[in-house]
Amino acid sequence: MNPSAPTLALVESPVQLLNVLEWAHTRRRDDGPLLTTVPRQPGPARDRDPARDRDRNPARDPAPARDRSGPGTAAAGGLRIVVVPPTDPMSRGQLRRVAGLVRDEGHTVHWQEARGGSGSPAGALAALAPAVRRAERIVVGDPFSRFLQLLLVPARAAELVVVDDGTATMEFVAQLGRGERLRRWHRSGGGAASRARELAYAPVSAAARRRLTPRDGHAVELFTSMPVTPPPGARLRVNDFAWTRARFGPPRLTRGTDLVGTSLVETGVVDPFRYLDAVRALAREHGVTRYFAHRRESPEKLRALSEATGLEIVRPDLPLELIARRGPIGRTVVSFPSTVVHTLPYALTGTGVTVAVCGIDPAWLTATASPRARGFLAGVTDTARDVRRLPLGAAPAAG
Repeated sequence: MNPSAPTLALVESPVQLLNVLEWAHTRRRDDGPLLTTVPRQPGPARDRDPARDRDRNPARDPAPARDRSGPGTAAAGGLRIVVVPPTDPMSRGQLRRVAGLVRDEGHTVHWQEARGGSGSPAGALAALAPAVRRAERIVVGDPFSRFLQLLLVPARAAELVVVDDGTATMEFVAQLGRGERLRRWHRSGGGAASRARELAYAPVSAAARRRLTPRDGHAVELFTSMPVTPPPGARLRVNDFAWTRARFGPPRLTRGTDLVGTSLVETGVVDPFRYLDAVRALAREHGVTRYFAHRRESPEKLRALSEATGLEIVRPDLPLELIARRGPIGRTVVSFPSTVVHTLPYALTGTGVTVAVCGIDPAWLTATASPRARGFLAGVTDTARDVRRLPLGAAPAAG
């Protein structure tokens, strides 16, 4: 691989964008000046995001700086990141803030709308395809994304890097190793129309799986905090949040306990009433004072939680790993099975913070939850390192 080869990263969430930054830092540390970036000071000028009026969030996020160089133009160090944002305001706000950190490190960020009124998937695919075709190294954040899978069809890159998209990485590696089609763990079978769409899309999914499979002349690297065994031929590089630890902290610790929220209700996996009772029980048992909301949790659900528990609801403006490292953070952080039970022990190493995980009782699952849900969530809990495991009795089911 030519050290100066153009590198293109494609991300759709704040966590993916942070992990691309972590990957660039770690790979430069491990392999030398593969990505020689020139840090620059953030400029004061900010152009207006056309979508800002449509998705303004409570934090009044600044719009991303306008990028006139296009999606295929590399920064001085060769790493160029394309952000394809979702439509929800909290995700967009976090993406803007992480993009600012990425630019401060000397990388280039291109904001490509593909959803909602200001962009379409077809238009975004047409705009990005030439850059994808030219890239010699592609870094991706969500191999389950259908938009990303479509983008990989014209790819000719000799190296493909998959950075963490949370616990979904565990399922991705397992499915790739078994030769299965790529499918998110929480999705159920659906009806006839859904199966017909899956059948029509199957050739694209199969092509993406081939791109993500190591072979002669095509290297695949997995950059992750998850406890996984890479597929044969793939390289595993551990994401220990070295950049985050070097840039922030150590945090000031509060006397209370913080609880990390989850979007399992929003994805249809956990019953909302059972979840509310579980949060109430954890708050009472462990002296929880703050609830850090997941960016996809609905305002209605958070309002009900606040009224039922009296907890302070915090909507983070950055991924939780950065929030926790900057502080203040509780001496104990409790979470349901989620990405943070794997990432926070790395980000908070040496700080004295205890990360505790409360498993999901099978009785909390909805009737429509995927058959994979129970085993997958248990696996997330059982494989977490350096955490304290709470008994299910600490959060009893409703009734």
